[in-house]
Amino acid sequence: MFKPSIPNLSVAMVWIYQGLCKLAQTPRQRAILESVPHLDPGAALTILGATECAVGLWILSARQPRAAAAAQTALLVAMNAGGIFWGRREIPDIPAMLLLNLAFLLLAWTAANQGAAYAHR
Repeated sequence: MFKPSIPNLSVAMVWIYQGLCKLAQTPRQRAILESVPHLDPGAALTILGATECAVGLWILSARQPRAAAAAQTALLVAMNAGGIFWGRREIPDIPAMLLLNLAFLLLAWTAANQGAAYAHR
């Protein structure tokens, strides 16, 4: 029976929500991507949104939780670096964004480690 843990459900919900925001082409997300040269913001938002939703579904599947946490880390680092490099004018509080994403990744890794420990029982 499918029964995700509260931490996994929380992390997955954030990824799915953020993915849906990108798929909806929200103005804030679009503004950040418009600052990237030679990039179609609409296509990039669609790809990023679908990827984020897929990450959320991966987490809910509880398959390979540590690999999912590693993928989340890589994706967030890449998005934060790109946002700071190209779209820093559109990000109101970069230190707060980084702190929130660090806390989010700590939850993701905690959930992944709990899931991996549970799988080995």
